[in-house]
Amino acid sequence: EVQRVESGGGSVQAGGSLKLSCTDSGFTFDDSDMGWYRQGQDKRCGMVSTITGDGDTWYLDSVKGRFTISQEKAKNTIYLQINNLKPDDTGVYVCVRDERTIATVTLSGACPFSAGQGTQVTVSS
Repeated sequence: EVQRVESGGGSVQAGGSLKLSCTDSGFTFDDSDMGWYRQGQDKRCGMVSTITGDGDTWYLDSVKGRFTISQEKAKNTIYLQINNLKPDDTGVYVCVRDERTIATVTLSGACPFSAGQGTQVTVSS
């Protein structure tokens, strides 16, 4: 059984940093794209960053230069380093490990996560 643990969120002041982690026990890395999306204060979701199996990355324009996605296959973990946080970054951050969910979030703004999933990031000005 795959159990996912997302962590690293918190409450910080603008300009601060956090490092989010997402670990799945029982998950085996493959070539699928993975990434992070967030549910903003308007309750809609959007992808903020993705990484391919080859390590190619994509970032939402508003986070470029501040967010860094990475993966550590030996630990079945993906990370999101977020620097110079802004109040607009506030939201629930959820990791995703399949391309179908990435497409769903990208195309519809839907938030396909359950209560208890994700990690809350709150940025105060």
